[in-house]
Amino acid sequence: MSGHSKWNNIKRKKEATDAAKGKIFTKIGREITVCVKEGGPDPNNNAKLRDLIAKAKQNNVPNDNIERVIKKASGDGDKNNYETMIYEGYGPNGVAVIVECLTDNKNRTAGDVRHYFDKFGGNLGTSGCVSFMFTKKGIVLIENNDVDEDQLMDDAFDCGADDMNAEDEVIEISCEPSELSSLRDGLTEKGYKILSAEIDQIPSTYTTLTDEEHIKKMGLLLEHLEDNDDVQNVYHNWENEE
Repeated sequence: MSGHSKWNNIKRKKEATDAAKGKIFTKIGREITVCVKEGGPDPNNNAKLRDLIAKAKQNNVPNDNIERVIKKASGDGDKNNYETMIYEGYGPNGVAVIVECLTDNKNRTAGDVRHYFDKFGGNLGTSGCVSFMFTKKGIVLIENNDVDEDQLMDDAFDCGADDMNAEDEVIEISCEPSELSSLRDGLTEKGYKILSAEIDQIPSTYTTLTDEEHIKKMGLLLEHLEDNDDVQNVYHNWENEE
């Protein structure tokens, strides 16, 4: 289930080492830099920036770091020009993978991404080769701590949700991407503890890996992609990720 996989991703980030946390700060910082340059430094007039600030805080990025990035991006001090690049391909046994990047060097990033796919039993495909298998959704994760699920469902749908899925540790609420901000803000105002609120790519079908070598290589592929500073998000349809 996508929620279980998503929750594992969140837990891995929260339990990350200081070095890994630094990478998370770097990745979110790039997103904020691009967002400020495109829409301005005022979160009241830049909804996407408001979402990114919330995302940064959910990942325990200090306020000083956030303000420093916004200030630098809104002035003349930041000469970096990042471009969005999206790569699609296949992991071992045909696992569908989408890699979203922000890069100031397309050749470097393309070479790195291709190398990871080749090294760990996959291959890069052409644009559109797997993206048709995914649907963009806003996903809000709420800590399942004695939550009244019936009340939460009413509150969530009032705030723009279209589905809800409860698990032991978390409750996953989905919405259209355009409703993510209002859903997150509305539930926060109602007192729910938000673990994360992000746009996700939800696969329509999943691929299960049973071969140990395939499982090992798929794990290494994801690890190397997520460790690359240019890579912002990795989406896949591997069902049995731990």
